[in-house]
Amino acid sequence: MPGNLTLARADDDLRRPPTTSWLVEATRTVSYTISVSRDVFSPDNPSLADAGTAGADNTRRRFVVIDKTVHEIYGGLLDSYLRHHDMTAQLCVLDADEQQKSMESVMEVVRGLDEFGVDRRREPIIAIGGGVVLDIVGLASSLYRRHTPYVRVPTTLIGLVDAGVGVKTGVNFNGHKNRLGTYEAPATALLDRNFLRSLDRRNMSNGLAEILKIALIKDRELFERLEGFGGPLLDERMQGATPETEAAARDVLRRAVHGMLEELQPNLWEGRLERLVDYGHSFSPSIEMAGLPELLHGEAVCIDMAMTTHIAHRRGMVTDAELSRVIDVMHVLGLPVHHAGCTPELLVKALVDTTRHRDGLQRLPLPVGIGDAAFVNDVSAEELRLAAEAVAEVARAVPSGAE
Repeated sequence: MPGNLTLARADDDLRRPPTTSWLVEATRTVSYTISVSRDVFSPDNPSLADAGTAGADNTRRRFVVIDKTVHEIYGGLLDSYLRHHDMTAQLCVLDADEQQKSMESVMEVVRGLDEFGVDRRREPIIAIGGGVVLDIVGLASSLYRRHTPYVRVPTTLIGLVDAGVGVKTGVNFNGHKNRLGTYEAPATALLDRNFLRSLDRRNMSNGLAEILKIALIKDRELFERLEGFGGPLLDERMQGATPETEAAARDVLRRAVHGMLEELQPNLWEGRLERLVDYGHSFSPSIEMAGLPELLHGEAVCIDMAMTTHIAHRRGMVTDAELSRVIDVMHVLGLPVHHAGCTPELLVKALVDTTRHRDGLQRLPLPVGIGDAAFVNDVSAEELRLAAEAVAEVARAVPSGAE
């Protein structure tokens, strides 16, 4: 951890109040690995047993936080894996949904860590579940003894391509999405798309929204993959029933993760507030919280993207044909473009909150065609009203059950 200490000023005139000061400069180097690892719970796969222990004495003791539903499905496999690798584990099973994403859940994890007596140098916490579990455990690990390493094992698509690969942690507070949080990189993340076999269709769509986000702002080829294979990828849970859809699944996941990391790595701590990955996340936090428990995160993100694509269209940044293609792909992926709670009043309040969060400027990413984006700072309340009306009209035109 290199740094520099400078005596900024030392005034030794005894006739004046002391004015000595120091300037402390330090840089913390952060690195973590993200690995594709099929069959994470297979006894023959040592990835999980060895994760996060490079250069340390592996005590084979682990505190494992796992989503309740995931535990019901995979608990037996996990137990067998731990026994095979001679590991002693204490499990903390969380009933983890957006409404339980709170400091109370973080404290439940922290109490468990204290009772377990985790060795923070040699016994990384293991987090197994979707984005909610990963965010809760990430926050707990950053707070417990100020930093305790942890390993992510995402089990949902949104976890594989979004929550599992960045460094942000967070919980909801006072009616706001992720209002409390930290930046805490995992020691490693293990991405296993076999978990998607047990994911329901709606949660597959939920994750596809985050993949679509990357496609629309920076990867036209990824968009074309979703356009051509979105239906089969959703139907097959990205398991590759044919060589063609297997290749598509691999390519889509690789592009989504790589595209996300390309944006995150040079701006990991968000010193620069113009972030392409904020596309779909300017209005969606407010939409999601207003729509609980009806809306999932990716669904709110898609509604945000549908509206901002309409705003871009009215500004001449997106053509008629491009707008139609974007909305069509949203429908193919099983995503909504509108929610009754998405009123002009809510959108105006959301933009005010987002502007405050982004240091007084909207810094709103809007698509430019398909695969590119630009930032604007002048979206008006009238544009929001027209966009809300436009997506409501699109939703009314979709046959019942198609969204």
